[in-house]
Amino acid sequence: MRILFLGDVMGRGGRQAVAERLPGLRRDWRLDFVVVNGENATGGRGLSTEHAKGILEAGADVITLGDHAFDQKDMMRFCETEPRIIRPLNYSKSAPGIGARVFEATRGRKVLVAQVLGQVFMSRPYDDPFSALEPVLKAHPPGGTVAASLIDIHCEATSEKMGVGHFCDGRASIVVGTHTHVPTADATILPRGTAFQSDAGMCGDYDSVIGMQKDEPLRRFITGMPGGRFTPAMEEVTLSGLYVETDDRTGLATRVEMVRQGGRLSQCGPA
Repeated sequence: MRILFLGDVMGRGGRQAVAERLPGLRRDWRLDFVVVNGENATGGRGLSTEHAKGILEAGADVITLGDHAFDQKDMMRFCETEPRIIRPLNYSKSAPGIGARVFEATRGRKVLVAQVLGQVFMSRPYDDPFSALEPVLKAHPPGGTVAASLIDIHCEATSEKMGVGHFCDGRASIVVGTHTHVPTADATILPRGTAFQSDAGMCGDYDSVIGMQKDEPLRRFITGMPGGRFTPAMEEVTLSGLYVETDDRTGLATRVEMVRQGGRLSQCGPA
């Protein structure tokens, strides 16, 4: 199976780039399944119903969220009715929506998608991601009940993301990090067959401070004082993510490639 994961979609520029380029990537790379992290797609904070529908219409099979899952309040209702939206497993026991679900890819093959939030350096103390993942991994072994599985680990610390990768090694097809908006150069297949990258990066303008126009972040760094609101940068967008091929029999990864398409960063992908 050919699976594409795209990192955090950042603001209007990120949404437009996904809408313009994802249909062509699905065709050219003959993708079987696409997952997009959309938690910054609406003004850099959260995801609205309207913008979620646009990402799905562009060709995403599933959208994952993150710590800004419900910054746009209409998402609290929409994620209850739209099964293709995944919020973090360990966000809150009372949170609407679901943190893991099995979906159907091409030729009827089943794919598990789950997301967890990390704990290190995060803004609030979320529940333990490891214990949240354990029953999901046990219930859906790749090559067993599902042909493939993808875990989105949404957190700050690369060490914690690596820990989740090794925890899931051989028990998930893909573990990929999101949240920091900077692609890491460590895409690999772990010893037991799980594809891993610490952070997929963002779908946004990299002439920025993690996707935001530079002036206000710089002002705060230099003076310690806010002068206005953060605003997503709107120039050339790079689609950043991870491409993985899996073996239907085992559910494990056979190929992994970093994806950077368009914009300012050096280009890479499976083609």
